Amino acid sequence: MRKLIAIAISPLLFFACSDRSGSSSNRITGDAVTVQSSPLPENHDLTVVSPVIPAGKITVGGKDAIIRGFSSEAIQAAIESLKASGKGGIIELTPGIFNIIAPVRLYSNMKLTGSGAGTILKKCSGISSPFAIDADYGELQVTVADTKGFLPGMGVAVYDDEQRSGWALTTARITEIKGNTLFLDDYLLRDYSAARHGTVSNACSVIEAVNAGNVEITNLAVEGGKETNLMIDGCRAGGIYLHKVRKALVENVSVRNFNSDGISWQITEHVTVRSCEVSGCTNSGLHPGTGSPYTLIENNNSHNNGGYGLFVCWRVRNGVVQRNEFHDNGINGISTGHKDTNMLFSYNHIFNNGEDGITLRGESPNNEPDGTIIRHNVIENNGLKKDGYGISVYSPARGVTVENNTFRNTSGKQLAAIFIGEHGLRPEMKGNELSGMPKGEMVTKK
Repeated sequence: MRKLIAIAISPLLFFACSDRSGSSSNRITGDAVTVQSSPLPENHDLTVVSPVIPAGKITVGGKDAIIRGFSSEAIQAAIESLKASGKGGIIELTPGIFNIIAPVRLYSNMKLTGSGAGTILKKCSGISSPFAIDADYGELQVTVADTKGFLPGMGVAVYDDEQRSGWALTTARITEIKGNTLFLDDYLLRDYSAARHGTVSNACSVIEAVNAGNVEITNLAVEGGKETNLMIDGCRAGGIYLHKVRKALVENVSVRNFNSDGISWQITEHVTVRSCEVSGCTNSGLHPGTGSPYTLIENNNSHNNGGYGLFVCWRVRNGVVQRNEFHDNGINGISTGHKDTNMLFSYNHIFNNGEDGITLRGESPNNEPDGTIIRHNVIENNGLKKDGYGISVYSPARGVTVENNTFRNTSGKQLAAIFIGEHGLRPEMKGNELSGMPKGEMVTKK
């Protein structure tokens, strides 16, 4: 087992401000939409997050770094040293490829920053083993058929066929291996059955912050290794994963090829995700959920993901989604639903997605995404995999406004601007421009 050495670092004064301007041949331009600042409605409380980070700084990576090494263990050693100081600080990564065997976990008042696209955190190859015996609720161990490839310190997921999704799956780190038993640093969340194909895999997030505040992740790339790693549910992991976090900024980051969601933030407040590119992930590119109010999502490019460009999950309220590109995703560009109230979607370009550009999912009365505002977007050429629409409304959502958008079709796939499902309510429509759609403005299911 490799040993980690905590190093005490003298505080250094540090201040950084970074920016990245993306480019795309499909970016919103020309006469259709002019991208400009516009006042938010009164029901939106927008907080642009830029946490204040204390002064300590540790460099990690190449020969001139304070901590040398290109691994999750080296990065975590720097993080633990800053935590021990009681002041937080900055972990700065040099260019290079860092091998990640466990999530790099940030604590409060910390910033993880790379040197740009040349700083790559790469998930290690995937391994897994079936249980030898059942793994029960509250245990800190799992006995498996084969421990080959597992290491102390490695991140793992524990599940069975019936308890693999949502919050039923357990994530932990291996603390020790004795015989065929893996000892863990966190309690199992459920009773998992060997008869139901109980499994331990080393699927895990690449970067995470849990029960933390004032966190930044900037200027680096995440490579998820989906070709060899098993899927892990986006409620419990992501290429970048935030859980029970307040005030966080994820900026100028690329996440690609993670076998689940690219960036997932759950049970959070005041999270900003800005100027990131997420692609090739098997589920959603961006996934805010489980009660995450006051989110700002802007200037991102989420594309070629297997599911959704943006999946707005449960109880994501009073958020702003603006100036993003959501395209070439397998299902929808944007999906919103359960209690996702008072959300503003503006100045986005939503195109070439497999089904609809934006969908308001079917919800029972009083659980629908009331107060959704869809304004100044370009929504075009969706429906590449099946008949598609610019916007589909499946829930009886109240106070939905669709205004000053451009709906167009040049590929013969996007049938109409709006589809109203059996239980959907017609939104307020005003000032929209339509062209090229064979069924015109609206189709209503009878």
